[in-house]
Amino acid sequence: MLMHFHGNMKEFLILIRWQNLLIVILTMVMMRYFVIEPLLSGIDVTLISSPGEAVPMALQLPWYDFIILVAATVFITAGGYVINDYFDIKTDLLNRGKVIVGTRIPRRQAMMWHNIFNILGVAAGFYISWKAGYIWMGILFLLVSGLLYFYSVSYKRQFIIGNILVAILTAIVPLLVILYEWPALYRFYTVNTAESPVLGFLFYWVGSFALFAFLTTLSREIIKDIEDFEGDMAYGRNTIPVVIGIPASRVVAVSLIIVTLSMLYLVWHFFINDKITLIYLSSVIVLPLLFVIYLVAIGRNKKQLHAASNIMKLIMLAGILYSAVVKAIITWNLL
Repeated sequence: MLMHFHGNMKEFLILIRWQNLLIVILTMVMMRYFVIEPLLSGIDVTLISSPGEAVPMALQLPWYDFIILVAATVFITAGGYVINDYFDIKTDLLNRGKVIVGTRIPRRQAMMWHNIFNILGVAAGFYISWKAGYIWMGILFLLVSGLLYFYSVSYKRQFIIGNILVAILTAIVPLLVILYEWPALYRFYTVNTAESPVLGFLFYWVGSFALFAFLTTLSREIIKDIEDFEGDMAYGRNTIPVVIGIPASRVVAVSLIIVTLSMLYLVWHFFINDKITLIYLSSVIVLPLLFVIYLVAIGRNKKQLHAASNIMKLIMLAGILYSAVVKAIITWNLL
């Protein structure tokens, strides 16, 4: 009985892509505590209650509300993975030779999990939006859960729409942290300070992480489509490689990576311009990206493309971990 449960648990964790969910949690926690909090602490404000005394700004969204925000995001994401596998049985069998839904986990059970995750995610999303003072923001969670469903049913079979949708949804994850922190900050500091501090720069910082997430995800999605060409072709999916061919798709993926590389150095040059960031970017993000370009350009078999896709995942993780560098630079004033 225990063995059976253990086996089922393992299959269930694979179904909901537990590693990806951990990355979602890591992204949100690091955005809050490694980017937004240190940046805020660098701004001194004078509270009305203690005039003449400057105090550093602090996070205003309670940590327990932040946990609910993270949970809402994780539930919606997990629901998306389940429904994706549910509708992908045939192509996954052809591309990967194995599936979980329909073999290890019955289809009805998968659908039940999808519904549970979405109900929990949307409910938590509306709750946290209500707490933030903008209940209508909960519609975002409803919208995303709907988009993930339609992505699995139809968008992913359409030319480029599916790829862009996945990239946008990935980019939303870091943005959610600032979207829900902002109203709390604004409310507290407009009431309690003599003059409201300008906080727009927080959006630029988090927005940069979001843009990096968007570009790297889009590149990775195209690389995965090249890898899955056979199954997608067989089942009449209009993915980029099926529509424009594999050589042209390689060009698109490589071009996107080159755009990413250029933007990294441009942002560094114009906005950050410190040695630590330059070393981190060049060694941990740029070098691996150049290797991905090499693999995509010369990759003649699935193994090389699969390696490129996995390296892209690590690069995305390295992008998130840059927030630890940000925190170190700000905390120890290393600029």
